[in-house]
Amino acid sequence: MNQILNKLERRFGRYAVPDLIKYVVALYCAGAVIGLLNRDIYYQYLSLNMEAVFHGQIWRLFTFLIEPYGFSRGMGMLISIIFFLFQVNLFFLFGRSLEQAWGTFRFNMYFFSGYLLNIIAALILYLSPMHATVYDSGFQYIYWSMFFAFALLNPNMEFLLYMVLPIKVKWLAILDAAFMLYQIFGNIRYGILLMRLGQYFDAEMCFSAAVAIVVAMANFLIYFFATRNYQRINPREVHRRREFRRKTTAGGRYEGGARHRCAVCGRTELDNENLDFRFCSKCEGNYEYCSDHLFTHQHVKK
Repeated sequence: MNQILNKLERRFGRYAVPDLIKYVVALYCAGAVIGLLNRDIYYQYLSLNMEAVFHGQIWRLFTFLIEPYGFSRGMGMLISIIFFLFQVNLFFLFGRSLEQAWGTFRFNMYFFSGYLLNIIAALILYLSPMHATVYDSGFQYIYWSMFFAFALLNPNMEFLLYMVLPIKVKWLAILDAAFMLYQIFGNIRYGILLMRLGQYFDAEMCFSAAVAIVVAMANFLIYFFATRNYQRINPREVHRRREFRRKTTAGGRYEGGARHRCAVCGRTELDNENLDFRFCSKCEGNYEYCSDHLFTHQHVKK
């Protein structure tokens, strides 16, 4: 896949959008505005409803990205706003760090592949026996999947949990992955329960939310592991390195850490730093001699 991305970058790299995270955050903020006004606007006119798409509402293939942010009501509104601003700052941090590490084109491709995978997932759910029409896109999970990539690039960076407790990013990523898995199985279990109760629309929303999380994680895993360099674990490469180490240490390290030893007198460079050592080209094997015995020894024949 690395080669494919390289070819695509050579051909289409000039079309990549620099600092894409600005536009991603703009969509996220637009969803927050919709969430404050009326979430029903999104589900009635903008969500990824495949049945509506097949009836001509093509704009839904794009507007589903403007997913409403779930603000709390009443006294929890202030906390929700603070947490939202905190998320926006994190998205800027993750996005710009990844674009710097991967390059503009590959960072663009990361979001483009997540976008396509969500549409494919919605189509599969619609064509399945469940015939789920509304896809709870969960594109926010694509945003948050940036965190896993960021954690792999900066595993030892520390965040202040609750603004007090320092914790490394890699541990937060593990906790986040566990929470994602919990959400997947929780949504599936609750969806099955709702199906039994005859609440099919709510069950579809649960199943689509579970699928959206799987899509986000799959997008991260496919993109990350498919672009790794596996040459280091190639069996031929491993064998080559092993042979190289064996040959370079063919004489072995002698007592005291000496690297050279005369096959006749047994002296090493530790006995006399002025001694020179050479291998004899006429001896059959790796026999090394000091300068006193290089020309006076008896050649070894096998």
